[in-house]
Amino acid sequence: MKNTVNPLSNIRIVMDHTSHPGNIGSAARAMKTMGLNRLYLVEPQRFPDAEADALACDARDVLEQAQVHATLDQALSGSVIAAGLTARRRGLQNPCLDVREAARRLIEVAATQEVALLFGNETYGLSNAELARCQYVIAIPTDSAYTSLNVASAVQIMSYELRMATLTAPNSPTDTAEMAPLEDIEFFYQRLEETLTRIQFLDPAHPKRLMPRIRRMFARTQLEKEEFSILMGIIKQINLFTKSKVD
Repeated sequence: MKNTVNPLSNIRIVMDHTSHPGNIGSAARAMKTMGLNRLYLVEPQRFPDAEADALACDARDVLEQAQVHATLDQALSGSVIAAGLTARRRGLQNPCLDVREAARRLIEVAATQEVALLFGNETYGLSNAELARCQYVIAIPTDSAYTSLNVASAVQIMSYELRMATLTAPNSPTDTAEMAPLEDIEFFYQRLEETLTRIQFLDPAHPKRLMPRIRRMFARTQLEKEEFSILMGIIKQINLFTKSKVD
């Protein structure tokens, strides 16, 4: 289990399909002013780019160290919590957290483990599928008359809240159980869906909203590694039992 003096070093900012390189540069500057330096980019439209460098100012080192990934799965790999920013309410979405409460929870986990903060495209934000990957959903309380917030500004707000949360966090990490990595949880959902189809609990031709509801249910539990192993063992045993019945 990772144990760091500064939990900010265990937080990655993930910008998904960013259209304007200036927003990437501004986000890097916002991050560095608050002590964050781990920037992950998922298929940015233009990067590297001179406009990003210009708006980053003295935070070009954050851009130089940025990781560029082809998929969100790659960008989230190794983290145990993903939190997504959204301005819109969605069906079957996890309850929205206040930015301050979200920052407190993320810092608590980041004291020992990797967490990811996810920001969507400037035009359409995060898709329902992308938000389904998140255990936390965060909404910045903008004025109802105009909710459109620049993505780099959103990064600045969350970076500030994360920094403030570190100032009130305990000096020593709390005894937080080791959580299952997000890639393991995605594998669990895949195997669970296959098993539910096999035992005819899930009809793939008419799935309705079963899997999104299951995702939302398990997102609230924040599976620990031992709990993940138990669930995978249950799925394995179900498949062995049903196979023996068929044979």
